[in-house]
Amino acid sequence: MAKRVGVDKWLYGATLVLVVIGLAMVFSASAVMAEARFGSPYIFVARQAGYAVVGLIVMTLLMQVEYRKYNRPNVVFPVVGTTIILLLAAFLMRDSHNTHRWIRFWILSFQPSEIAKPAIVLFLAWFLQNRMHAMDDVRQTLLPAALPSLIFIALILKEPDLGTALVCAGVTALMLWLAGMNFRYLGYAALASTPVLYMMLFRVAWRRDRLLAFLNPEADPLGKGFHIIQSLIAVGSGGIRGVGYMDGRQKLFYLPEPHTDYIFANIAEELGLIGALIVVGLFVFIGWRGMRAAILSKDPFARFLAFGITATILIQAFFNISVVLALVPTKGITLPFISYGGTSLFIMLMLVGVLLNITKEVE
Repeated sequence: MAKRVGVDKWLYGATLVLVVIGLAMVFSASAVMAEARFGSPYIFVARQAGYAVVGLIVMTLLMQVEYRKYNRPNVVFPVVGTTIILLLAAFLMRDSHNTHRWIRFWILSFQPSEIAKPAIVLFLAWFLQNRMHAMDDVRQTLLPAALPSLIFIALILKEPDLGTALVCAGVTALMLWLAGMNFRYLGYAALASTPVLYMMLFRVAWRRDRLLAFLNPEADPLGKGFHIIQSLIAVGSGGIRGVGYMDGRQKLFYLPEPHTDYIFANIAEELGLIGALIVVGLFVFIGWRGMRAAILSKDPFARFLAFGITATILIQAFFNISVVLALVPTKGITLPFISYGGTSLFIMLMLVGVLLNITKEVE
């Protein structure tokens, strides 16, 4: 057994800082909207704070649970099976804006697609740890490894939620690559997914409009290109130091979902380039500490688990920030630890808790 050392305090601290920044920016971005809609400026930040407290408690508890306890079929398969059931159950719930992304029980609600991310990481870490010598075996290794992810992605696309599906696909591809999969299989997968992406992007009117708006937002500045233009105005108007905390203007019913998908635009406007770079730097730092744990882990299961968790956080952060900066078309993806969203925050903190336990055996 590897020598046990202390938990990675730097990773723990960086996560806490992001959560605190998130709570502050959720309040800033949502206060006016919450006052107008619900009569209280604290409704969103209070909910987020509740999830943050619960998530941090669970993160701290999971730090003490030895990661090897997850390396069992009687843990992995129930997680995969439960995730599939929850994704299917979402379709039985009343739709919201023509989507089936939520499961609601009384006052509680959560998105099962968020659970799919850790389920994919756990399954692949368990499955691939002893298959690295056979990564060219399509029938015995690649197809069984990809099957749960393909099921999750198909169900998530049906919700529909293309952004989360792409995150799941990216994490799967990176973990298979880490295990030694030949790049040509990634090429085959990309070719096989091309018809699906074509149907999702060009045969669905609102996605096609988003893509065209991304390519030329000025063509319809008050319509389809409005969100992109307002996001860039927020980022640009922040300058170096920002306009000041709580003093941003684009959140005043210009930015769409300023407390969720576009919260990074509000950060850039109010805290400026300095604040935006601090947030990006914290994600880079978490990525470094996570990848360090993966590289230094002598246990293959721990290596895959640490890599998958870190990749999940970084891919999601990359997509969210890229949308705000108009580097990729608009997708509904939250910024980890920062955006309003209880399910996302809870799952991300849970993943960091597992990662922190792995760091206990990394010198």
